[in-house]
Amino acid sequence: MDMMFEERLWAQGVRHVAGVDEVGRGPLAGPVVAAAVILNRDSVPEGLNDSKKLSIKRREFLAPLLWQSARVSIGMATVEEIDAINILQASLLAMQRAVEGFSVQPDHVLVDGNRIPDGFPCEATAVVGGDGKSPSIAAASIVAKIWRDNVMKEAATQWPGYGWETNAGYPTKCHKSALRNLGVTPLHRRSFKPVRDIL
Repeated sequence: MDMMFEERLWAQGVRHVAGVDEVGRGPLAGPVVAAAVILNRDSVPEGLNDSKKLSIKRREFLAPLLWQSARVSIGMATVEEIDAINILQASLLAMQRAVEGFSVQPDHVLVDGNRIPDGFPCEATAVVGGDGKSPSIAAASIVAKIWRDNVMKEAATQWPGYGWETNAGYPTKCHKSALRNLGVTPLHRRSFKPVRDIL
């Protein structure tokens, strides 16, 4: 993956380029998490790619390197917010929070997907399939995935039986069967059909 998007902006004199991506739109439980990453152009970890294309081992290797070498910010939208404003709006809100969370504001943001949150403090470019095209967005996808997986592993200790430590709240067979047998937890998204049907 080359740094075409980043290099084009750097060539225009843009100093801080952030990549932003979210994870967790599909699960039946848990928050949606976004990460924003400003890579240090002198020390970009090798092998960055869309987190879905990397093994767990590789993601767990890269995430700490990114926290060390880059500027990283996390933003979340809660289950209550997802149910109140819908998952798309909640994803955009999480992205906005991630970008606003930097101590140094980015000058330009590369956003994975085709939508740019309204409240960004700077200019932004939407990049469809960006987590496979821009190392900054790929870095954000890795950090967000690891962060959200850890949130769900922690939640699994409080609400065991749903398999969140392995399925991260996605609608696996095990999760859906636990939903029927154990019922709905406060961490379930009530606006999602499989949860709504049980309620």
